[in-house]
Amino acid sequence: MIPSNGPVRTGAGALRRLTAAMPKAELHLHLDGSLRVETALALARSRGIDAPRTYDAMFEALVGPPRMASQADLLTRFDLPIALLQDAEALEQATLELVEAKAADNVRYVEIRWGPALHVRRGLSLGDGIAAVCRGAAAGERRTGTTVRLICTALRSHDPEASIELAETAAAFRDQGLTGWDLAGPEAANPDPLAFASAFAAARAGGLRITLHAGEWGGAGQVRRALALDPERIAHGPGAVDDPELMAELVARGVTLDLCPTSNVQAGIVASVADHPLARLHRAGVPVSLSTDDSTVSDILLSEEYAGAVEAIGLSLAELWAIDRHGLAAAFAEPAVLRPLADEFDRWAAGIPELGSPARTPAPG
Repeated sequence: MIPSNGPVRTGAGALRRLTAAMPKAELHLHLDGSLRVETALALARSRGIDAPRTYDAMFEALVGPPRMASQADLLTRFDLPIALLQDAEALEQATLELVEAKAADNVRYVEIRWGPALHVRRGLSLGDGIAAVCRGAAAGERRTGTTVRLICTALRSHDPEASIELAETAAAFRDQGLTGWDLAGPEAANPDPLAFASAFAAARAGGLRITLHAGEWGGAGQVRRALALDPERIAHGPGAVDDPELMAELVARGVTLDLCPTSNVQAGIVASVADHPLARLHRAGVPVSLSTDDSTVSDILLSEEYAGAVEAIGLSLAELWAIDRHGLAAAFAEPAVLRPLADEFDRWAAGIPELGSPARTPAPG
């Protein structure tokens, strides 16, 4: 662990030790895209699913190539984990294991999102599926001390009217850690998020906080479309950097972009991690957070994503720390939960001058 009582050397090894030790907040993380290879093998055997039976073959089936043709191409990597996660036991186990994996990487606050309507093919009800994920998250929180909140995701490819029922069902689990509402899925085939306006209204009426995916296709125009639903956060949206007026609007409205550089390269949005506009957006004052999106599909730890943001994208350590701390300010947990975490983060950073003053990143709430 990097000591917190002196300067940090800038070598690659020291940087990676620092990002591994850094307390982190992750706001953009999909359950089905983060299924452990070992668990996938066990579920395939026990559920009789036609799937690879060796570690290497399962790894190849779950993990996406470094660069794929499009978002639609990348989404094919979710077909197998969704097929494996069709019962309450599997969902609960996968959620618990994801929290444990994140805690091992010093992720102290995590929001996990998933689409409950994708997990009803074998008769599991929406409510029972949501309850299973809530149980897994609560168990993971108890075992690790990492704070977990959940985000229910509707799918662009599904019936907007059915998503109203999903929103109402999800809102009933607010007291079990489900605090957010999202929209995701194939953007090119379903570009207009306003088709789901009634579902967003139902989610908001039920007390859920609002985010949605935008800009994995269609660039800045899709980010602007997403703003019509008045979200607090937008998942992805790196193309906003191409529209100065849009960036100014994001700043004025305080809308956070939950960015995932490695995943954005895989989806063909940017040519390489080095080309990702994370630093440009942050320096323009656009609120941003940094996440993996899918730990398994992208085969990456959050600490590795953080290191890449410095090594390849060119963030300073102070900028990286400000983005990490902003993750807590933008989180969907209750202020009373987030304030002690903010204090914990700032105590850790207090002795590392390169990270800057904690006063530069306000406490949540």
